[in-house]
Amino acid sequence: MKFFKPLLIAALCATALSAWADVNVGVTISATGPAASLGIPEKNTIALMPKTIGGQKINYIVLDDASDTTAAVNNTRKLIAENKVDVILGSTTTPASLAMIDVASEAQTPMISVAASARIIEPMDAKKKWVFKTPQNDIMMSLAIAEHMAANGVKTVGFIGFSDAYGEGWAQEFAKAADLKKIKIVANERYARSDTSVTGQALKLMSAKPDAVLVAGSGTPAALPQKTLKERGYTGKMYQTHGVANADFLRVGGKDVDGTFLPAGPVLVADQLPASNPVKKSALAYVAAYEAAYGKGTVSTFGAHAWDAGLLMSSAVPVALKKAQPGTPEFRAALRDALEQTKDVSGAHGVFNMTAADHLGLDQRARVMVKIENGAWKFQP
Repeated sequence: MKFFKPLLIAALCATALSAWADVNVGVTISATGPAASLGIPEKNTIALMPKTIGGQKINYIVLDDASDTTAAVNNTRKLIAENKVDVILGSTTTPASLAMIDVASEAQTPMISVAASARIIEPMDAKKKWVFKTPQNDIMMSLAIAEHMAANGVKTVGFIGFSDAYGEGWAQEFAKAADLKKIKIVANERYARSDTSVTGQALKLMSAKPDAVLVAGSGTPAALPQKTLKERGYTGKMYQTHGVANADFLRVGGKDVDGTFLPAGPVLVADQLPASNPVKKSALAYVAAYEAAYGKGTVSTFGAHAWDAGLLMSSAVPVALKKAQPGTPEFRAALRDALEQTKDVSGAHGVFNMTAADHLGLDQRARVMVKIENGAWKFQP
């Protein structure tokens, strides 16, 4: 019996060590609520992510924040305090992601957001050093829109965006891009994601007689201003942001969004890209994986942002494992450092090269211009 007791203790310790050594990934996304058309493909993509990285088992704990900022913060606290996660993925929207930063940084747990605003990672400070993101920055996409407008004779533009951090961020960044291209913003309106009418804002936009209107919204709520303008007889050019690049927007917008221009990640039109495009191969890899699981034509750029977060983890986790064991403050710090040192990781949206000052790491290879034609996305060379 005395002989077996040490063996039993050793076996129990080995079992505990094995469980303790798993990498736990906490995920909070908007699978319901106004941002559900973005969050659902993100949640679907989490199921496709690697179950082992660097020989280490990966556990994903996925929570729904219902597009609510407070719920996203509570989920983050729960994942860190109760599930002892090594990294946080999420959330879907900019307001939720911004609210999560304090919690993640206080716990010194790296966070990879799948929301768009540059405010999530800029300006860099002691809190945001723990935060990374995968969607393209607003200024990158704003410049793409302004360049397209200028090339197509647009001199004046009306702007309508969400009355939250997403809309405000776009208003600021697009104003810079428009100024560079000598385009005058003649109207500037806001609306809430949950609004069911924007008639007043549409009338103000139309009274300014702009050559084009830019809607800075995301998901299906971004269709409302465009449908309202169409109903009121507006015939100018229409632009949207990369926040609408999914099938649900096409479904809700219907014929009213035909002819719309928008910037998007290459994954949206991966099969239409020339063979020379440096992102085509990695973008098609995601399309193939997602459509094999969920059906042809189901892929969206939002799920691809989550996929790219998984690729960043796949690159960083093996590096961090050389320095510390999962479940420890040392591992979380090592994982943060490894994410910051990401180099030449080809994702569905672009090629990531992080630095201490840039926790996105994408360049102009991460954007293309797209037009909606007959309910489909068409690459604009």
